[in-house]
Amino acid sequence: MDEIIEKTVDIDRILQDKMGSRQKFVPRPLITWLKHIAHQDQVNAFLWESRNLKGTEWLEACVDYLQMTLQVEGRENLPDKDDGKLYTFVSNHPLGGIDGVALGAIIGRQYNGNFRYLVNDLLMNLPGLAPVSIPINKTGKQSRDFPAMVEAGFHSDHHILMFPAGLCSRKQQGCIKDLPWKKTFISKSVETHRDVVPIHFGGQNSERFYRIANICKTLRLKFNVAMLFLVDEMYKNVGKTFKVRIGKPIPWQTFDKSKNASQWAAYVQEQVYALSDTDNINTPLTLQH
Repeated sequence: MDEIIEKTVDIDRILQDKMGSRQKFVPRPLITWLKHIAHQDQVNAFLWESRNLKGTEWLEACVDYLQMTLQVEGRENLPDKDDGKLYTFVSNHPLGGIDGVALGAIIGRQYNGNFRYLVNDLLMNLPGLAPVSIPINKTGKQSRDFPAMVEAGFHSDHHILMFPAGLCSRKQQGCIKDLPWKKTFISKSVETHRDVVPIHFGGQNSERFYRIANICKTLRLKFNVAMLFLVDEMYKNVGKTFKVRIGKPIPWQTFDKSKNASQWAAYVQEQVYALSDTDNINTPLTLQH
């Protein structure tokens, strides 16, 4: 007898929650397509199998599930977990999902799970991720609570891992790069005396994804249609090797009055992309539990 798998990702329920009675006007073929592009059955099967795992253990299970090999350079730049300080880890965001999983597994293992993501609140639907997440929703009621949630995160006893661009990288003038980084991580790191650790994650999504993202930008669509394809992009990257480069911590005192917070954010973004020019990669390793 087949095992009954509880649905964590349920497109029908999501549409009902978002649209109410208007859901009945959504064509069934479109709903079927949404379930396909979201890999609903595959994702739910994994979430059910990993239902007893939380935080770092769950993230490492994701790395195994996605058959990721991580080539890591600069592990020696990760601060000692016993130095009594808290840090802000910032990275480019080329993939919009799989990169977050990988970096969470690396940081979580290094610091015994003592870190928190600033993530889109939709990801709070993933039970394994919720314990290490501070949810952010820039639309709706929760948007008014955004400053308070960020404040709580930075004033907590946890390291912070975040992607200051907010969205995953876009293709701009033939180059795949983040949008300009938001300044929040600078102002809050200075306020809470956290040094900033820059990380570069190598990788890219499919050409289809960038075409859709650019079309959305051209049409000035408010809804991020490209986001619907991120799970499909994740599955396209199964079994691939990714290069992670960790730079030396930047002391919070660096961010003085010689530049404003936005200019310092741009400076750190430049430092992250400068890491991508490094050719010295350590021996490839597969993250182990």
